[in-house]
Amino acid sequence: MASEIRENYNISYYDSMIVSAGLNANATILYSEDMQHDLVVNGSLTIINPFKDL
Repeated sequence: MASEIRENYNISYYDSMIVSAGLNANATILYSEDMQHDLVVNGSLTIINPFKDL
C-alpha cells in the first residue's frame, strides 16, 4: 500500500508508510509539518500541517 501511495501522491517512501499506517488505523487526520498541507489521500485521510499560518 505504501508503494502505491508513494506513486499516486508523489511523497517519499517513508512518509507513505506513515500515511499507510494511518489509513490502516482508519484515521481521518494526519498531522505532519513535512507533507503537503490539506492533501487528501484515498478520499479519507487528510494531512494537516499544524504549524501552517503561525
